[in-house]
Amino acid sequence: MRFSKNNDVLGTTNRGNPAESGLCTLCRADCQGKCETFMSSLVGRKLLYPRSFGIVTAGANNTTHVGVSYNSLRIQGYAYGSHGLSCGLSNDPDDCLFTNVSLETEFGREIKTKARIPLMTGALGSTFVAAKYWDSFAIGASLVGIPVVVGENVVGVDRESEMSSGKITKAPELDRRINSYLRYNDGYGAIIIQMNVEDTRNGVAEYIAEKYGNKCIIELKWGQGAKDIGGEIQVTSLDYAKFLKDRGYLVDPDPYKESVQDAFKHGSIQSFARHSRLGGTDMGTVAAVRESFMQSVDYLRSLGFKRISLKTGSYGMEELAMAIKFATEAKLDLLTIDGSGGGTGMSPWNMMQSWGVPSIHLHSKAHEYAGILAARGQEVVDLSFAGGFALEDHIFKALALGAPYTKLVCMGRAIMIPGFVGSNIEGAINPDRKEKVCGHWDKLPKTVSDLGNTPEEIFASYYDVQAKVGKDEMKNIPYGAIAFWTLSDKLSCGLQQLMAGARKFSVDKIARTDLFSGNQETSDITGIPMVTEANDESAKKILNS
Repeated sequence: MRFSKNNDVLGTTNRGNPAESGLCTLCRADCQGKCETFMSSLVGRKLLYPRSFGIVTAGANNTTHVGVSYNSLRIQGYAYGSHGLSCGLSNDPDDCLFTNVSLETEFGREIKTKARIPLMTGALGSTFVAAKYWDSFAIGASLVGIPVVVGENVVGVDRESEMSSGKITKAPELDRRINSYLRYNDGYGAIIIQMNVEDTRNGVAEYIAEKYGNKCIIELKWGQGAKDIGGEIQVTSLDYAKFLKDRGYLVDPDPYKESVQDAFKHGSIQSFARHSRLGGTDMGTVAAVRESFMQSVDYLRSLGFKRISLKTGSYGMEELAMAIKFATEAKLDLLTIDGSGGGTGMSPWNMMQSWGVPSIHLHSKAHEYAGILAARGQEVVDLSFAGGFALEDHIFKALALGAPYTKLVCMGRAIMIPGFVGSNIEGAINPDRKEKVCGHWDKLPKTVSDLGNTPEEIFASYYDVQAKVGKDEMKNIPYGAIAFWTLSDKLSCGLQQLMAGARKFSVDKIARTDLFSGNQETSDITGIPMVTEANDESAKKILNS
């Protein structure tokens, strides 16, 4: 197994049990470290290398692969050649440096949206985690130059929002999220606003179209992320639970039932779960789904939206085919395909454990289905793969597995960790800010204080961010955004190194041939040859020549 609780080579430790991504199955905002992603948010690219240089040797524990997962894919290395060098660079070894690998990518049909690295955030919606740490996520993503997604139901759960005739007229929380991203946007990345059934009913699209126009990408949503349904938030206030029910949400248990109110008063019920409705319940055929989807897209275009995307979860093959085909026919700008099974902590646990299609299976079929459309002469919608990604090799593998259709990799839980870490550090160093930034620490833990006691000492990328925004503006940059930049720098550097080893100096040159499978089962699922079969024919030609 690749991920164990302790990584002696890097000197990292998981607080809980590691998932396939390497993150703990339960990631806590108040965690004091020190998993790989936690430490990468502080020391950045230094964590690419084994610790204690000069007195150690190190050996990999991921060379005997068991089971089907992204960790059972391996990355090809080549001893000659170079592909995709930027204009002005030659294939001279002095130019073929990993630091010259371009990570820029773009997606979209009529309008191209650029990103500095092939990464985007997952949907950060109405969960309280997303609200508390939004500035860290959004400002960090904006400075790095990648898309950030405002998830579903942000307007509906905002007690300060106002509605008239069932449509939103005031949405301060949504406004806050959009504006915090746009403040630092320099043309790279985008802010994507996601809509589910409830958001559509509440008139979120109309509100955004009128107030922000094409500063935002609008995103339709099938399902609750990588789950079949999702609760998304729990609330501990009876009044708030009633407010949500009055807004039209399903609230469980019913806060208006007298027996429930008695149970809440006496403490046997302490919280309420808010759920969204299922979509498509009034449709019984693929044709009906297609017609409804196309009508929705046409309506969004009539509002003036020039960039539209779709997010779908880990449904089965029929829904996957519909998503790819309908998004292609509608000329959407991006389709994000999210495999089982993670999330931001509110979907039922056994649903995450047992429902839906695991990421590598879903993404392998997505490539196959996209290829069928391409063979028929269709311009396939640009894809983003999501589901259990945390490290630079995950980014490379997902891009390669879906090549040439995959333009981005979507990270959910991993990219939120720097927001937690930075906010905790900011609150510990500046107690007067602790409540505002939602910090949990009273003092810096040893995992952090070993690095220093000021942000300049702690964050490896502090001065890179300062060079970007200016010394005076640093007072407005959350520490969580600095940590976000620092983690992104580590991921970028690691990805550049992997790409250079594969002799691919631009993202669009990454191909499925840059992978091989560590076991036969993975090869059968992905269509990626086994390690001993990839290039075996050309190898034998060399021997027989």
